[in-house]
Amino acid sequence: MAGVEGRVVVVTGAGGGLGRSHALLFAQHGAKVVVNDLGGDRAGSGGGTSMADKVVAEITQAGGEAVASYESVADASGGQGVIDTARDAFGGIDVVVNNAGILRDVSFQKMTEAQWDTVLRVHLYGTYNVTHAAWPHMREQGFGRVIVTTSTSGLFGNFGQANYAAAKMGLVGLANTLAIEGAKYGITANAVVPIAATRMTEDVLDPDVLERLDPAYVSPLVVHLATEECTDTGQVVLAGGGAYSRLALMQAPGKRFPDVPTVEELAASWDEVTDLEGATLGHNPLDK
Repeated sequence: MAGVEGRVVVVTGAGGGLGRSHALLFAQHGAKVVVNDLGGDRAGSGGGTSMADKVVAEITQAGGEAVASYESVADASGGQGVIDTARDAFGGIDVVVNNAGILRDVSFQKMTEAQWDTVLRVHLYGTYNVTHAAWPHMREQGFGRVIVTTSTSGLFGNFGQANYAAAKMGLVGLANTLAIEGAKYGITANAVVPIAATRMTEDVLDPDVLERLDPAYVSPLVVHLATEECTDTGQVVLAGGGAYSRLALMQAPGKRFPDVPTVEELAASWDEVTDLEGATLGHNPLDK
């Protein structure tokens, strides 16, 4: 078996935008796809079956294999239900693409606990819920691909998106840890940073920019990361408008003091501490 042919793939939030694009491309490459979508709006309100059903119809009419899932990933039972759908329909689970998301944009000063919690529950908890349900099966079979969807808002911040940014950066930490824990079981975990024209970005990016950001540009990266041949793990990769590039934390040469410095000594060396000239790829200093 090569690529993703015959693999069972779950794509959450696949009723439109990026998720739909991912699901269609997986099916074109011979994967069996679970199209999960709650059917709500971008704020997470409402629900229905039509969005997922339409994508399933697109896939099956083109000769592919797909089933719909309407569970909310925001709770554990929903996450388990998505994986149960995959196993009931296709006999297993090989790839989880965590794409579902919502927005509740508001400045941090005005943000309510509900606005904070709802966004984290869909993005961060949702990724946990679905992946946690799939993890034992991936470990047992000695193969798995976990893909999380992060954002430039998480990596760099964005006004009015403290909730969204916190969730998205949390996903990077989750993927990094899953990469470590999954290594001996043949499981990889990577993060995708999409820049695409979707309902999540329609009023964030300029119209002329949106025209150049077809979600289809992101999907080849997602499918590649899911293939048997791609064994890279713990990567964060940006994709948008035909551009693909790895993003990574860098560590400056910095300044080392022989003894505990005074506040004044540290302040005097601050330019040296923060100068990125000669920076190298960051690493965990606690690693042996």
